[in-house]
Amino acid sequence: MQFSVGGRELRVNIRDFEQLAAELRRRMAAREGFALATLNLDHLVKARENADFARAYGEQDLVVADGNPVVALSRLARRPVALLPGADLVRPLCALAAETGVRVALVGSDAATLKAATRKLEREIPGLKIVLRHAPPMGFDPAGDAAKEIFTKLEDAEIGLCFLALGAPKQECFAALGRQAAPRVGFASVGAGLDFIAGRQRRAPRWIRRLALEWLWRALTDFRRLGPRYARCFAILPGLVWQALRLRRGRG
Repeated sequence: MQFSVGGRELRVNIRDFEQLAAELRRRMAAREGFALATLNLDHLVKARENADFARAYGEQDLVVADGNPVVALSRLARRPVALLPGADLVRPLCALAAETGVRVALVGSDAATLKAATRKLEREIPGLKIVLRHAPPMGFDPAGDAAKEIFTKLEDAEIGLCFLALGAPKQECFAALGRQAAPRVGFASVGAGLDFIAGRQRRAPRWIRRLALEWLWRALTDFRRLGPRYARCFAILPGLVWQALRLRRGRG
């Protein structure tokens, strides 16, 4: 499934978790790096406004659908993909890392969150080795000197999987640069995934997620911050529906 944004094509190239797991297992076993991103409407909005973000997204190796609107658009285009939110991928990816003997790092959020997430994940997943945690300071530049130092630490620690909780667009831009600076590291951008695991943020109840209403729950619980974001997302939906219909008719 692909979307045209600001003259660039952003593509969901992973169909479901089975395909993702097979590809990650292969890359981890071969110590081959990757950049994994989770595409949602907010990312499409940001990509329209930020050329660097759009470019970084185009350099991701693996892109999954994070958000029911993206899944619905894929079905409308008759190119269906499964829903794979970043928050739901942390534990399965940790299990793959433990299975393949890959060392794990957590980058982003804050020190307390990373410590709590480490304790919980290592307790839940036998064999998991989280050997590096790094919480960048406020104003972190994913293309600056501090980022280069993190890449060096990841390489020196022989990290095979690095979870990024820096938020968009920083985490995707950091991952794109990391593919060159630390080519053996696998970068997975998971947004607030570590905060949910650590209990620092509360996620929508499961029944709300099953009804595809997590966006509404989040908007109501943090309207000042998320209300404008969701308004911008809804504003681009008509154009995305038109793109999906063109793909459905074989014109994309």
